[in-house]
Amino acid sequence: MSSTTSAATTGPAAGSPQPTTTSAAEGLRRPLDGIVVVALEQAVAAPFASRQLADLGARVIKVERPGGGDFARAYDEHVDGTSSAFLWLGRGKESVVLDLKDDEGRARLEQLLQRADVFLQNLSPAAARRAGLDPDAVQERHPHLIACGISGYGEDGPMATAKAYDLLVQGESGLIDLTGDGDVQAKVGTSIADIAAGTYAYSSILAALHHRLRFCEALPVKISMLEALAEWVSYPFHYAVHSGAAPLRRGTSHATIAPYGAFATGDGGRILFAVQNDREWRRLCDTVLGDPALADDPLYVDQPSRVAHANALEALIEDRLSAFTTEEARELLEQADIAVARLNSISALRDHEQLRARDRWIDTPHPGGTAETLRPPWTVPGTGDDFGAVPALGEHTTSVLSWLDDTSGGSTSPPPTPDHSRTSLRRHTAPTRP
Repeated sequence: MSSTTSAATTGPAAGSPQPTTTSAAEGLRRPLDGIVVVALEQAVAAPFASRQLADLGARVIKVERPGGGDFARAYDEHVDGTSSAFLWLGRGKESVVLDLKDDEGRARLEQLLQRADVFLQNLSPAAARRAGLDPDAVQERHPHLIACGISGYGEDGPMATAKAYDLLVQGESGLIDLTGDGDVQAKVGTSIADIAAGTYAYSSILAALHHRLRFCEALPVKISMLEALAEWVSYPFHYAVHSGAAPLRRGTSHATIAPYGAFATGDGGRILFAVQNDREWRRLCDTVLGDPALADDPLYVDQPSRVAHANALEALIEDRLSAFTTEEARELLEQADIAVARLNSISALRDHEQLRARDRWIDTPHPGGTAETLRPPWTVPGTGDDFGAVPALGEHTTSVLSWLDDTSGGSTSPPPTPDHSRTSLRRHTAPTRP
């Protein structure tokens, strides 16, 4: 089957399954029901990608090492003995312990790969190659498989072998240079490089599954944390390169928009708001600051002028807001139709009225008990609240190995299309470099 189609072709590719409906008796299915993912993962990047696949219905089999498993299990014990990171990332997966240093463990992994649709790993490129688990090597043995590798800096280049923790990639990407206040630099308060890489791995795997369904070709997926985060800092990068000046670090404020950020109020609190255009600026002056003439002051008449005099403008605004409590200031800003928000603590997220009103929290079992976790941002309508439990180490080893030993033929993952068996799928061959 050719991997190219006519530019005039529309609709599903030839041989692709037509849309199906599900009867009320069967119940609604999630989009990835029947997809098997084998994840040799640890820390954040790959587990974040695989958990999102699990949320969409994929069966995720998490392969862990003996004697401790994913080291994110030991980051802390704050959730009744379960680590907060593992509660976040482990939901909906099956844990299988395999010793990949012995022949039996490797043989079992190969059996899993034969049964799987997706293989995901975040080993270092060198370790993956030594083990024969880099995407190219895996697809050579299993042409049907979408093999995804997440690395720090990519498979080649001068930094291919460098260690790549989230902090280090934030530094290499320039993100830390953007974050902080004045001369004080700061890293972002969550594992943003890992999350960026995991997000691109997730979306790329979905695209590769779609490509396989349409064209009967399994594409490798290779994601680097640096390249993912570089995409996310492209706006300030282009600003710096083309203006000749890096954006100033301004805490919660913005380098190119003013007023924007957190402002002190009369009761000792702070409130966040942003003025994005001149219409909003005039409403702020009139309704909140009580000085309509300020809108035409040459110091503040347009966005560049307001940014140039941002410190004086901030002092002026805080002097006016000192007459109000934080709640009164919020009501005044809303009256002026200015975008406004509270400066909440991270713990307050649990009881945020918007999340509670929209029923975004679900109870998730974990090895130490039950804890609330968030539904995925997109929840398939009508599919219920069961997104699975956080597994104990090796909890599913016996059941998964029994599944592998089942020779009845009825428990393998389904082929990607009704018309093409796995053996007919073509492995993607990368072009030779000049």
